[in-house]
Amino acid sequence: MGQAATLISLYHAMRDKLGPSHWWPGDSPFEIAIGAILTQNTNWQNVEKALGNLKKTGNLTPEKMYSLSFEELSNLIHPAGYYNIKTRRIKNFLEFLNIEASFDIENLASQEIQDIRPKILGVNGIGPETADAILLYALQLPVFVVDAYTQRILHRHDLVHDGIDYHELQALFMDSLPQDVSVYNEFHALIVRTGKQWCKKKVGVCDSCPLQPFLFV
Repeated sequence: MGQAATLISLYHAMRDKLGPSHWWPGDSPFEIAIGAILTQNTNWQNVEKALGNLKKTGNLTPEKMYSLSFEELSNLIHPAGYYNIKTRRIKNFLEFLNIEASFDIENLASQEIQDIRPKILGVNGIGPETADAILLYALQLPVFVVDAYTQRILHRHDLVHDGIDYHELQALFMDSLPQDVSVYNEFHALIVRTGKQWCKKKVGVCDSCPLQPFLFV
């Protein structure tokens, strides 16, 4: 079985076991983008608390958030952890959004991926995974998001070498799959769900994992 066929088989095995993921939670593209920044180095429950604070205070819009002081924003996103670092990153992103799109994040989607992706990566504090999450989930652009779960799962199934870099791993998916936002969205979500439940960092829970039949591909 070739790599493309194997990846598609992995996708269907996880989806058959787990069902649809309905990712990424958020009521607007802007909320999804802020969630992508907040979720760095924390769990989604903490991100939901931070987003809840922004919603309750009426500050979950680009203009309102931009007008907040550093201390005010830091206090609101405190539950997400690393709140001073994340406040700086959000402030940097808001400045970018103001200059690039007059605070209308959906305007970014009109640009070609090869043009807008480097600009988002140019925002201080936003790396490839966060930038691609914004592109895929907030802007609905066909960019595959990879993370530590992706590398771990594929390496344990002998599909990639240990230490494969982000862009090489991303290219494997984008060269093998149809250029389809919904497929990229669901595949990444299924990988994260499978990684969290079965493919642990130190010891995998392989017997009940949906990918157990592929251990020796």
